[in-house]
Amino acid sequence: MSDDLLFIDEDDDEIEEDLGAWKILIVDDEPEVHAVTKLALNDFSLNGKTLTFVSAYSGEEAKQCFRENNDIAVVLLDVVMETDDAGLKVADYIRNELDNHFTRIILRTGQPGQAPEKDVIINYDINDYKSKTELTAQKLFTVIIASLRSYRDIVVIEENRAGLEKIIDASVDLFSSNSLEKFMQGIIQQLASILGCSRDAAYITTAVAATPQAAPKRMHRTETNQLYVFAGNGEYAEKEGVPLKDAVSRTEYELCQRAMATREIVYAEDHVVAYCNSKTQNGALLYLSGLPRRIGEGDKHLIKRFSNSVQLAFDNVLKTMDVEETQREIIERLGNAMEHEEQGSHHLTRMAEMAEVLAQGIGLSESEVHVFKQAIVLHDVGNSRVPATILQKTAPLSDEDIFAIRQHAEFGYQILKDSTRPTIQLAATLAKQHHERWDGQGYPDGLSTKHIMLESRIATLLDAFDALVNKRPYKDAWPVEKVISVLEQEKAQHFDPRLVEYLIDHIDDFMLIQKQYPDVPDYV
Repeated sequence: MSDDLLFIDEDDDEIEEDLGAWKILIVDDEPEVHAVTKLALNDFSLNGKTLTFVSAYSGEEAKQCFRENNDIAVVLLDVVMETDDAGLKVADYIRNELDNHFTRIILRTGQPGQAPEKDVIINYDINDYKSKTELTAQKLFTVIIASLRSYRDIVVIEENRAGLEKIIDASVDLFSSNSLEKFMQGIIQQLASILGCSRDAAYITTAVAATPQAAPKRMHRTETNQLYVFAGNGEYAEKEGVPLKDAVSRTEYELCQRAMATREIVYAEDHVVAYCNSKTQNGALLYLSGLPRRIGEGDKHLIKRFSNSVQLAFDNVLKTMDVEETQREIIERLGNAMEHEEQGSHHLTRMAEMAEVLAQGIGLSESEVHVFKQAIVLHDVGNSRVPATILQKTAPLSDEDIFAIRQHAEFGYQILKDSTRPTIQLAATLAKQHHERWDGQGYPDGLSTKHIMLESRIATLLDAFDALVNKRPYKDAWPVEKVISVLEQEKAQHFDPRLVEYLIDHIDDFMLIQKQYPDVPDYV
């Protein structure tokens, strides 16, 4: 055994396993051409893959074949069929209408003068042009070899491009609900393409910390060492969040357990399991199956480097996410404390969750939503300077009480305004403006319509909505029908009409948040 690579016993003399087939489309109106072509390529094999043939006898049939098959590697295309240029029309259809630049097009003609080679090469995106008389069995074999290698390399390049695109997209904001998964998908897609474009790959780990707003498939930290599919492509794309033992066969699961136990890389037939060492987790695995070729020594070195680098990146992202989540929780807890929120109140949590739904719904960017969701929990921070006896008063408020309460908007702004952090800067504006009204009758500055920041208009609506549907010291909870009626009445007066319409149109989403984060019945 060399280094930390563990090999499954292999018999070098055994017949190479079937790794699939390359799809070849034969387009010709002469049936004997189909038969001769299949006979000439009968024993063909490249990278452990044989050929499978699809036949079409006219240009229209060829187009139908391309609509039904998105994995045709090479098309042997007759020029003259139902019309003198039927094959050329098919070539144009492939490249320009289907936007397929992967399939290799080999034009074959029995009448070279009908479509001169020079004109065809210049005007059509084809890869080879042959007269049927010159295309002997040996030359056909050579042409197919060259075309398939070209197709294979183009697909690898495309897989690399797609993998890089996922990594770049995810890197813009690794703290959104799905971007860490997308980042890992990009990484494993990169490795899979380098190893020959296996489309079935997964990153497997023990349960990891995830933000509460993340998608349900994301796992929270547990005390168990159970392995889950964290991110996947191909066969494993729909298995994210699924326990490993339920996502793979028993034999494959045993290989994964072996890789975890030995902390090594296991190679077996057409798949590989690479152990990823982690300083923060209990280890992880890179799993690829359905590889179209055997793994070479250079590939093994690459896998080892990938497994180390991927886990380092993953651990670093998790640490950053943990810091981000800690900051979010501190802000929320401080907001609760400074608002005089009673034990058991989830007002601020509901505000943050509803703010995310509404802001996303009206088109704010992901980064804007992220900042807004954190900032909104500080919108009432100025209440820390208002006596709790006034805030919790059940009797009618005096003019002095009303004046004291209204001062909280300016108090909150003064507390937060000097920060250079975008989240705190936005929180300062929310603190000052969340009692402004669409009609200009609010306080402290009497701003109206779009002179009020959009996020402040959202906070105003959500704060009122949450107060109406929940019990307060001065009122019982209102039924949702009554709340909707009041919002309709106050549309274009107290509230931005567009925001009211969105909330009412999606009332079930907002009431679901109310149900998920209820106040304890006797918190008042």
